[in-house]
Parts: sequence; C-alpha cells; structure tokens
Amino acid sequence: MSTGLIEIRRAKPADATAVAAVHDAAWRAAYRGLIPGLELERMVERRGPKWWDAAIRRGSRISVLLVGDDVAGYVNYGGNRAKSLPFGGEIYEIYLQPLYQGLGFGQRLFAAARRDLALARLEGLVVWALADNENAVGFYKALGGQPVASSTEQFGTKSLDKVAFAWQR
Repeated sequence: MSTGLIEIRRAKPADATAVAAVHDAAWRAAYRGLIPGLELERMVERRGPKWWDAAIRRGSRISVLLVGDDVAGYVNYGGNRAKSLPFGGEIYEIYLQPLYQGLGFGQRLFAAARRDLALARLEGLVVWALADNENAVGFYKALGGQPVASSTEQFGTKSLDKVAFAWQR
C-alpha cells in the first residue's frame, strides 16, 4: 500500500472495477447481519463494474479517494431525492474499503462532496442511514448531522428503519 499521495477526484470509467470492489467489500462489512443475506448478495451483485461504468459515463457525481494508486473509497451524491426535505443536496453513498475506515478518509470524502454540491448551488445536505448501522449513525453525528426524518425500507421480508441526517448551508 502506497500512502505517498492521497487524492480525491471525479471517478473515471477506468475506475469502475475498483469502485465495484469498494462497494462489495464495504457493503458486506457494513450490512452483514443487518440486511438479510440473500438480499444483501443480490444488492451487491447488481452493482458490479458494468453498473458503475454506466453510472460514471452518464455523468453521475461520483468521486473517488485514492491512496497511492488504490481506490480506497468513493462518494456518490447529487440533488436531494426527498422533495419533502428542504435541502438541496444529498449524499447517496459514501463507502471506504474496510482497511481504510477509521482514518479520517470518510470525513475527507464527505467534505469534498459537500463542497462540490455547494458549487452546484445545492445548498444544505441530507444523507440517509439505516438506524441500526451504528458506525454510519455515529459518523454522521460526529460530523454534526442532525436527525430530521425517518422512514423504513424493505429488504426482502425484513423492514428496517432509516434516519435522515441533515446539515444546513
């Protein structure tokens, strides 16, 4: 692992395989035991390199965190999808390879996405997390996120609570 250069930049099509690998490892680590096994496997399999390549090529806002030459994490973000919430931007996903978690890289990805959203005049920010995902909930609270809404989502036969955290301008 080279740590000589840490960089955040927009994802390129050539990053699709590495982003898929981050997604796979991070989702398995974060959601094993929360999301039913078969449903989790289906969700991970749907988001392989071809899916990420298509998302990057169609212009989705996806930034990657590089540690040396390794894609260590990514953030996917854009306009707020919950129109009932008065925030312009939303972080849809922010994930790191488990090896890189707890080192401050998530904060860097979060800050980069927030800056980019502000440049796009998408003021205010919301992000959703599973209420039982203690790592994510703790991360967003530590960044100053305030709970502003809740919902449930169905994963196979299991219903899980979600919470929205928000940041003003």
